[in-house]
Amino acid sequence: QVQLAESGGGLVQAGDSLRLSCAASGRIFISNAMGWFRQAPGKEREFVAAISWSGGRTHYADSVKGRFTISRDNAKNTIYLQMNSLKPEDTAVYYCAASLSAQTTGVTETGVEYWGKGTLVTVSS
Repeated sequence: QVQLAESGGGLVQAGDSLRLSCAASGRIFISNAMGWFRQAPGKEREFVAAISWSGGRTHYADSVKGRFTISRDNAKNTIYLQMNSLKPEDTAVYYCAASLSAQTTGVTETGVEYWGKGTLVTVSS
């Protein structure tokens, strides 16, 4: 069974940084593209960032490009989301996701096979 466990969320002020982690267990991970989604209060879940199985390709939502960085450590079965220059509009529950595809194009709402339970990020103004 595949499990994804996020950590690192919390309450910060605008302009601060946070790093989210997602630890994966089970057979999935090394050959799978991974990503992060988020869901703000009263809004639909949206794509944030994705990384290919090798880490060589990344893809970001326009709203976080230049501020967020996704990375992975396959030896530790972990992916990360470094979030800098946080804004109040970044407030959301952040979900880790695993696709059955090896490429970032597979990290979509319909392409994700496994989801974590989420970690809350709150950015105060």
